[in-house]
Amino acid sequence: EMREVTGVQTCALPISAMSPAGEVDYSARHDSFESWFQTPLGRSLLADQRACVEHHVRALSGARQLQVAVSHRLPLASGTDFAQRVLTTPNWQSSIPDGVAVCDADELPFPGDSMDLVILHHTADFSPHPHHALREASRVLRGEGMMVLIGFNPFSLWGLRKLVSRHHEGPWGGRFLMKGRMEDWLRLLDFSVESSGSSFFQVPLQRAVLAERRGLMERLCGNRFLPVGAYYCILAKKRVYSRLQRRPAWQGQKVIALPGRGAVGASRGYPVHPDKGRCAILKHKHIEEY
Repeated sequence: EMREVTGVQTCALPISAMSPAGEVDYSARHDSFESWFQTPLGRSLLADQRACVEHHVRALSGARQLQVAVSHRLPLASGTDFAQRVLTTPNWQSSIPDGVAVCDADELPFPGDSMDLVILHHTADFSPHPHHALREASRVLRGEGMMVLIGFNPFSLWGLRKLVSRHHEGPWGGRFLMKGRMEDWLRLLDFSVESSGSSFFQVPLQRAVLAERRGLMERLCGNRFLPVGAYYCILAKKRVYSRLQRRPAWQGQKVIALPGRGAVGASRGYPVHPDKGRCAILKHKHIEEY
């Protein structure tokens, strides 16, 4: 829509197309990144990230685990000892199963201090508001709870390819925020960094995965002492004590119980189909306890 203000012709852009990074729409690049995980290189990266997250959280337990996911098809830490595991995805699909909430990373539909573990899977890399997304994850995490943050490492061959790449598909459209910057943000939110390191030393080429042989970078950096892996994984603990909880006054007409144990679902005003089973419509940032 073109408008003329004081003799100057301007263009009114929709709010959804605006982001702190100027004209870059990271939400639009998200779909390409999700599809990229179906490539050989993407599947190899995902397998490495799953092993890394499992290593960090296998000794943890609690009531609820939340993963702010790239997609509900890409779960991490599915074998943890938590009574309830919840995923969020930014896009609605008719095939979304129970236990998945459709929402933006910077507006989670859960009460404060309700999660024992929060996993951020490239959330800051593809969020229009990465700092807000991190603050929102901190809000829903209880005091002394743990957070796992995964992001692309700019000081790697993957970061170099992003700089020289002329297209922004797949991971090359992400932010590639520095690990030190993410650690600073966590400390400002009263987190203590328990461990931090980089992983996955595969060169960012599809044919290198198909060749199934270790390259020079893998042989040199496979000892994990050099911080030049494709991604970093930060484990942090929230050092703010949880406030005393009061059971919320649930509104029965706006929260529908879910079948099964430990399942949570959400939608943004999508209708409920009785013939397709029950789902939960969470309209006021509520999560029901079972």
